[in-house]
Amino acid sequence: MSEITLNAPDGPTSDGAAPQPGDSRGHRQGVLRLLLRNKLSVIGLAFVLFWTLGSFIVPLISPYGADQTAVGPLLKPPSGEHWFGTDNYGRDILTRVFVGGQASLWMGLIAVGISILIGVPLGGIAGFFGGRTGNIIMRVMDVMLAFPSLVLAMAIAASLGPGMFSAMIAVGVVGIPEFARIMFSQTQSLRERDFVEAGRSIGLTNLQILARHVVPNAMAPILVRTTLGLGYAILTAASLSFIGLGAQPPTAEWGVMISDGRGYIISGEWWMTTFSGLAIATSILGFNLLGDSLRDVLDPRLRRSL
Repeated sequence: MSEITLNAPDGPTSDGAAPQPGDSRGHRQGVLRLLLRNKLSVIGLAFVLFWTLGSFIVPLISPYGADQTAVGPLLKPPSGEHWFGTDNYGRDILTRVFVGGQASLWMGLIAVGISILIGVPLGGIAGFFGGRTGNIIMRVMDVMLAFPSLVLAMAIAASLGPGMFSAMIAVGVVGIPEFARIMFSQTQSLRERDFVEAGRSIGLTNLQILARHVVPNAMAPILVRTTLGLGYAILTAASLSFIGLGAQPPTAEWGVMISDGRGYIISGEWWMTTFSGLAIATSILGFNLLGDSLRDVLDPRLRRSL
C-alpha cells in the first residue's frame, strides 16, 4: 500500500501554544459536516454501522443460537422462516453471519490496535531521534514490507498455531510497518517545527515533546490508516480462517463459514458462502470508503475540492 502523508490540522501554533478547545471542537464539527456531505462517506458509514450494530443486535433478537443445529431442514435455501437459509448442520445462517461479524470485527480491531501500539512508537522514535537507532528500526520495517503481507501473516500464524489469537497477532504484526512508516514520515517533517524548539526552551525532554506535541500532530494520517487498516485486517483474518490458521470450526466467523460452504457450491447450495462473502465485501468496502473520505477531509489540499 502507498504511504499516506497528510498535514495535521490541529497542531500547536508557532509559539508552541496548543490550540484552543473551541477551535478544536469547531474543527471536529467541520470535519463531520464535510463527511456527511460526501455521498461515498455516507455509504461507507452506513455499511460500517450496519455490520457493527447488526452483529450485536441481531443475535439478541434471533430465536436461534449460532451453534444451534437442526433448527430447520438441512441445506434449506433462503425462505421466510430462514432468510439466509440453513447450512449442512441445520443451523440458521443469518444468525451465524451476524454472530460471525462480532468475531471478525473484534479480530480486526485488536489486530489494528497491535499495529498502532507498536508501529507508532517505533516510527516516532526513528523519525525524531534518527541516527543508527532510527536506521535499524526502519530497515527492519523495510524487510517486513518486502514480504507479501498475507504470506507473512500465514507464516506467523502457522508458527503460533491455529486459532483466533494467533490470527490477531499475525495480522497485527503484519500491519506494524505501515504505521511505523507513516509516523516516521510525519515525525521527520515535524521535528524541526517552531513548537518543538519552543518545547525545548521551556525544559521539555525529547520524549515529552514527542508524546505531547509530535504524536498528536501526526494523528490525522494515523486515523486514516486505521480506518483503511480495519478493512484489510478483517480480510486477512478471514483469509487465515479460511485456510485453517485462524478461527476454527464450529466458531461462527466469516472466513470459517466460507470454508465450510465451499464444498457445497458445485451442488447448488450457493447460500452457504454467499452471505458471509457479502458480509466481508461490504464491511471492507465501508471501511475503505470511510478512510478515503477521511483522507480527503483531513488533508487541507484535498479539502478545497470538496
